[in-house]
Amino acid sequence: MRRRLGSVRARATLGAVLVVAVALLAAGTAVLLSLRSNLTDQAGGQAERSARAVAAQLAVGTPYADLSSLDDDERPVQIVDAEGTPVAAGEDLERIGPATVAGDSGADLEPGEIDDDTRFVDGTATVDGDTADYRFAAVEVRDPRKGPLTVYAGAPLEAEQSAVRTALTVMLIGFPLLLAVVAGVTWLVTRRALRPVEGIRREMAAITASADLARRVPEPDTHDEVARLARTTNETLAALETSVERQRRFVADASHELRSPIASLRTQLEVGAAHPELLDVAGAVEDTVRLQRLAADLLLLARLDAGEAPATGRRVDLVALAREEAGHRAGVTVDVASSAVEVAGSRGQLGRVLANLLDNGLRHARSSVGVRVRRAGEAGEWAVVEVADDGDGVPEADRERIFERFVRLDDARSRDEGGAGLGLAIARDVAVRHGGTLTVRQTPTGGALFELRLPIA
Repeated sequence: MRRRLGSVRARATLGAVLVVAVALLAAGTAVLLSLRSNLTDQAGGQAERSARAVAAQLAVGTPYADLSSLDDDERPVQIVDAEGTPVAAGEDLERIGPATVAGDSGADLEPGEIDDDTRFVDGTATVDGDTADYRFAAVEVRDPRKGPLTVYAGAPLEAEQSAVRTALTVMLIGFPLLLAVVAGVTWLVTRRALRPVEGIRREMAAITASADLARRVPEPDTHDEVARLARTTNETLAALETSVERQRRFVADASHELRSPIASLRTQLEVGAAHPELLDVAGAVEDTVRLQRLAADLLLLARLDAGEAPATGRRVDLVALAREEAGHRAGVTVDVASSAVEVAGSRGQLGRVLANLLDNGLRHARSSVGVRVRRAGEAGEWAVVEVADDGDGVPEADRERIFERFVRLDDARSRDEGGAGLGLAIARDVAVRHGGTLTVRQTPTGGALFELRLPIA
């Protein structure tokens, strides 16, 4: 039961029923009060007309025996004097309760004058043995001969009570039926509206159980929030599938790349242990350095994938950084701006980008590599670092693929010469996380030109 009430459909149905019930209760109460008030006013009007008709006859001195309205059984009439003593009444009228209405019985009226004010009171009257509820009107008049008198005339409230009872009975029967209809319609409508959500939930549960990220949730042919939820869920699944697949490839490629230098180093050490005179110390050191660099690249990629943000509060002068990195390598020419070109970010990561681009250029250049640092943009809002070589360049079809991890365009090149294929991938990831871009195009002489573009600090 708690599970059913915890569903959106159950809560929506319960909420709709409660809202409609409150509205019906308020409307029904207003209708009953208005109906009762109107019918009571009608009965009061009838009673007032009867009382004033008798008062008009008394004002001209008509004897009690000749009063024509006293014999109306439906509107009992009683006349009392100044002391409240009944002096005349209808023939079948036995009792009126209350017998009097507070007032001065016309003491201030002139002979033959009828008071303009009418007072009303609800009470009972017994006519010919039958007691019923009435609406009484009291009108004061001064009889020229008998003095001040008060005329009480009543109109039955049976019609008002019957109408109110009938309306209440209809409401007591109709309101539950209407609430049942509202509950049923709301239940069906919400079930139809939430059916795609349940389909999404079932499919997500199946995906979670099977770990098959290639599956997608069904998208309804609508343009509502549920359809947008389904599309967003599928986009999230696609991004998650891509991320997991990329992670799997990364782990597989990293394992493959680590296996080679570790195996080589182990072989050299085993040979050296058995035959010390054959130990290739230089080769062992080279494999160790290569393994160290590869481990450092993998750790940096892992930190980047984990969302490590650069220290944007620090300023890095790309001019000084380019001169420093170029000074560590022979055959690199530098063309930099005369003033500092500063960006916000991590000096270590940006230094790694420049180092990777320069090392990549030196591997592919025929004779030289050039690095240039300048400002770009209408207001000089971009810092641009260009690394160009005079090699064979990058084919247009491969200008995006070279930034993928573990990608080498020259498969015939040895691993020692070509590296693990992580340098350009690291460079682009760092550039993107610094709010910039890294692209490659062709130089006028046919070589490769890598352009790093970062926002000025």
